[in-house]
Amino acid sequence: MTEPQAGPDFVQLLDPQGNRVENPDFSYSGSDSDLADALRDLVLTRRIDSEATALQRKGELGLWPPSLGQEAAQVGSARAFTKHDIIVPSYREHGVAWCVGIDPVDMLSTFRGTGMTDWASRPDNFHPYSFVIGTQTLHAVGMAMAQQRDGVVGNQNPEDSGATIVYFGDGATSQGDVNEAFIFAASFAAPVVFFCQNNQYAISEPTTVQSRIPIYRRAAGFGFPGILVDGNDLLAVQVVTDWAMDYARKGNGPVLIEAYTFRMGAHTTSDDPTKYRNDTELEAWQAKDPIERLRRYLLRVGAINQTWLDALAVESDQLAERLRTGCVNLPEPRLADYFEQVYAETPEALLDQRDQHLAYEASFLEPR
Repeated sequence: MTEPQAGPDFVQLLDPQGNRVENPDFSYSGSDSDLADALRDLVLTRRIDSEATALQRKGELGLWPPSLGQEAAQVGSARAFTKHDIIVPSYREHGVAWCVGIDPVDMLSTFRGTGMTDWASRPDNFHPYSFVIGTQTLHAVGMAMAQQRDGVVGNQNPEDSGATIVYFGDGATSQGDVNEAFIFAASFAAPVVFFCQNNQYAISEPTTVQSRIPIYRRAAGFGFPGILVDGNDLLAVQVVTDWAMDYARKGNGPVLIEAYTFRMGAHTTSDDPTKYRNDTELEAWQAKDPIERLRRYLLRVGAINQTWLDALAVESDQLAERLRTGCVNLPEPRLADYFEQVYAETPEALLDQRDQHLAYEASFLEPR
């Protein structure tokens, strides 16, 4: 497959040099001030990622899946959500988590082994990270079908409407669960947006080997729309996701978005990407860096200046310090949490199991 170019079949609104691009179907209507806020989110998301990677290298985290290079796909899509939308991540959606208000120290708790996404009980509809490839797509379709039954789909008042978005990578599209999710979503017109971040590699397997056609074109075989967007272009991602979520909220059924991007770092910190890709490929994608293209644009139009960037650098350093301090001071996990954080109202049978297990664990403690 050849590299996609800006046009009707590849939505791009800001090119790698930071120039606005016209598209016949999509346009960005937000302000440059909004884009400055988005740039802040991009920069801070990258700092969270780099700091977490460093913490893993120091032995403070067991693992970390870097999101370097994929920030625009995440921050751009997250800016399209409304209060009734449900967000179902994979395991790399740190930018989405940041944008919906998840404390980055809480993100680290999962990878330190001190907690399992304690934000799941919060009212922001951001669900726990999913580490089993593709399984979350089935859950998301079920959540979307529940939204249909709750009356938040096809609502006359847009303020009361909602849909579900689920994130996964190009490798997940080879999983049976994802294809089953496509079938169910199409059959029941579930209000779900399938957001595929095609970062070109499923660990070491290139997308060109996995798929003979662009991933977004698979949607046609299941009977719903698919759209290809420049995943390093925040403007395009936000506009396309906004359209797709609105399409689903109105009761039209599912949409597949393929955000064409690149994982500049490792699959996880246990991976060595130099074993399966070369410097030439990496350098070509570094020239399309999502942060740099938006920074160039905002400087050109005068929406930001060096003073603004310097203040953001200070904020970034402060966030990094808070992450380092917060990580090493995360509390030890409570054994009871593994029983109490399954249901909104814990059944008596599970409470009995909790009590039995806690008593069993206590039997090993040294008598005082």
